Amino acid sequence: MTTRDLVLSALFAAIIVALGLLPPISIGLIPVPITAQSLGVMLAGVVLGAKRGAIAVLIVVVLVSIGLPVLSGGRGGLSVFAGPTAGFFIGWTFAAYITGYLSERLVKAEQTGIAQGIGFFIASVIGGVIVLYAFGIGWLALVANIDFGKAFFGSMAFVPGDLAKAVVAALVGRAVMAGYPLLPQRT
Repeated sequence: MTTRDLVLSALFAAIIVALGLLPPISIGLIPVPITAQSLGVMLAGVVLGAKRGAIAVLIVVVLVSIGLPVLSGGRGGLSVFAGPTAGFFIGWTFAAYITGYLSERLVKAEQTGIAQGIGFFIASVIGGVIVLYAFGIGWLALVANIDFGKAFFGSMAFVPGDLAKAVVAALVGRAVMAGYPLLPQRT
């Protein structure tokens, strides 16, 4: 791991934290709010790749663990790991890693812009939505003591917003690929 890798990871950790300044939106049906920070997780994966993207998220996890209020709504501290949203928070690291891993495999510099955008979108959906929801829904069902099916269908209200975040992540990934050709050297 080079100094450049650490700086980029820290930069994306800061982006994830900055996206937490946007206030969470509660739906009211389930105790998990809509936040912009999952967009930062997708961005870390598509721009930085698997390893650096996961490290960016781990930096945020450390900041939360030591009590800094860097999550949406000013949350932080070890109590975050016991709440109903902890599965989503814990899943961020895996989501960034899988998004980055798939981006590294699906997107190549010699592809057309549309193919790159589609590759980034697929990586963001699989990593930033499917993987993240697998962790989040499982934990929500366990902690809230509700049926997995109920937690699953309750969480489906968030999918349209997360698909929109995946589109934004794909567009940003494509813009970085075109504008900063040395940055996407993700491996």
